[in-house]
Amino acid sequence: MQQYTDDDMQALILAAGYGTRLYPLTLNKAKPLVEVAGKPIITYIVECIDQLGRVSKISVVTNDVFFEQLQAWRNQLKTKVPITILNDHTTSNEDRLGAIGDIQYAIAQEKIDDDLLVIAGDNLFEFKLQDFVQLFEKTKGNCVALHDVRDLEKVKGKLGVAKLKGEKVVQFEEKPMQPKSTLAATACYLFPKTELHYLRDIQKQGLKMDNSGDFIRYLVEKSAVYGFVFHEEWFDIGSHDQLAEAHASYKNKRNGGTHGSTAGNPRAH
Repeated sequence: MQQYTDDDMQALILAAGYGTRLYPLTLNKAKPLVEVAGKPIITYIVECIDQLGRVSKISVVTNDVFFEQLQAWRNQLKTKVPITILNDHTTSNEDRLGAIGDIQYAIAQEKIDDDLLVIAGDNLFEFKLQDFVQLFEKTKGNCVALHDVRDLEKVKGKLGVAKLKGEKVVQFEEKPMQPKSTLAATACYLFPKTELHYLRDIQKQGLKMDNSGDFIRYLVEKSAVYGFVFHEEWFDIGSHDQLAEAHASYKNKRNGGTHGSTAGNPRAH
């Protein structure tokens, strides 16, 4: 049996959204279970976490509608790291907890008091999580993965945007119409256990933070956040066009043997 040390971390995959922009495909299927090149999106994510070799447990938070689907997926998946499926008991897009609410829920339910890797269940990325963790180990602070899309128009009004000074995030804006950089925030974060109290703080203060980008902006003001910049491909599966593009890219890489390399044209959505 694999042994873990006190320095190990837990992982949380956010899978409680309703994927309304992918209807009718996601009307009866959890978006993280949608297949890209023959494999569910969430399986790619778990495989990346597995390769880290230092995550002691993976929690997947979903909703009441797709809870049984995620359980069935977990039961047939062979992984090194144990996976727990959590039900946040929401039933529609109207009563969903949102990304921050689900992170808070998972931490409370599982009594998480470890460094925490958080990844959205519709995020496909080709950078190595090991490299992301290296920045986390060096800074000992909150970290966010940033994709350099190299075009201000691609982030304008669409994505969270970070401005860096060295590796430190000095400004974070959610969907700015006048972006200060081309560094788009992906839903991939590392939080030290000493910083998890900020999630409890905003809950106690009654602050409404549905989007995970809102929490990053809050952390930039209250603490320190560091940016891990990558140029490998990234797909935020939010529409049919993005799903088709990811499918074509992954199918091509699988056939051509280049998937997982740092080569290729960077893409972001």
